Amino acid sequence: MNYEKDSTGPRPIAQKKVFSYIGIAAKAGYLTSGEFMTEKAVKEGKAKLVIIAEDASNNTKKMFTNMCTYYKVPIYFFGEKTNLGHAIGKEFRASLVLLDQGLADMVEKQLNTINKDGSMDTYTRS
Repeated sequence: MNYEKDSTGPRPIAQKKVFSYIGIAAKAGYLTSGEFMTEKAVKEGKAKLVIIAEDASNNTKKMFTNMCTYYKVPIYFFGEKTNLGHAIGKEFRASLVLLDQGLADMVEKQLNTINKDGSMDTYTRS
């Protein structure tokens, strides 16, 4: 997903904010990434919000959907692996987890803004 294709309306602004908040969380140490670390944070009860790339494998999506439902952690499918990785200064990432409730709330608010027009492929709130 190239979030800069359309520069009108609330959707691209919200997408840019999501990537900005993800970058801030990474720099502040309130974000971990990668499947192993995401799974660990969810199971330890540290995860406040999980983001899975829309182009992640179906197996990855199913695994995290089931896990987040069980542990009652909000999960969103947003962006592409390259976009998520770029936001945190990495090459690519299929999964991210926010560890701070305040940042998670801000990101979730923007993701809900994007979802209002049906532009997100999948959304699950556990």
